[in-house]
Amino acid sequence: MSDACNQTPFWQRQPRLPLEIHRFLQDRLEAALHDPEARQALVWPVILGAPGLRKLHPAGVPEGELLLHAARMLGALGHHDPLAAWEAHRRTWPDTAEGGPEGWRPAATWGAWGPLVSLRCGWQLAALTPLPLGERYPLACGVSLFNHGLYHECHDALEPLWTAAEGDLKDQLQGLILLAGGYHHLQLQNASGLAALWEEALGRLEACGGRVVTPWGEVRAEAALDLTARRLDHGKRMMDDADEDALFGPLWALDRPTWELA
Repeated sequence: MSDACNQTPFWQRQPRLPLEIHRFLQDRLEAALHDPEARQALVWPVILGAPGLRKLHPAGVPEGELLLHAARMLGALGHHDPLAAWEAHRRTWPDTAEGGPEGWRPAATWGAWGPLVSLRCGWQLAALTPLPLGERYPLACGVSLFNHGLYHECHDALEPLWTAAEGDLKDQLQGLILLAGGYHHLQLQNASGLAALWEEALGRLEACGGRVVTPWGEVRAEAALDLTARRLDHGKRMMDDADEDALFGPLWALDRPTWELA
């Protein structure tokens, strides 16, 4: 796991997103999960919502500068024509930006959420860019998103695999999804939601010792199970305590869980 991954900004309480922002983020992520070529859809929101660029260019980022910033990220994805990529993006995702005489601005629907959209798309892109393509890609996406603290996105990555699976594998993949869902509830500080999901996740995963063997590799989540069990035990003991700091403080203080794909 990279040093950047270890410093994820999402290992803390997160705001509840407005529906239109949630849909904006989810539409692009789902496209990137379905087709690795679509990962480039995440590049443009990263740039357009970046606070430094918005401060430098309040009336809009000049197209030349937009393309210059995009070139490195697109290059890491194997695309080397930023202008063609930007024109294709605008045709596919017209809700990303609005043009003006001085440059490109985030679409008005972003409202004040531009910095968070930029940050979240940036971390999604960081999680997905270095992954192996081919049949391992969907599972690798789920593991990497979990390790970057993007738990809602991890759920989105694993759900199609769970839908197509059968038997023990289906049950174990659901356990991983529930585990991630519990950590998403931790980000929202929803005590009852995280407790219910973690309890069911542990029940599904303890039988395999936290090692989920799939046709695309083995997810090793033993340490994550141990950390989650400790959090769940604390949560059950403190559930009736009205003090949020006493309930949630120790849940954040324990190590952040990660998975390994072998």
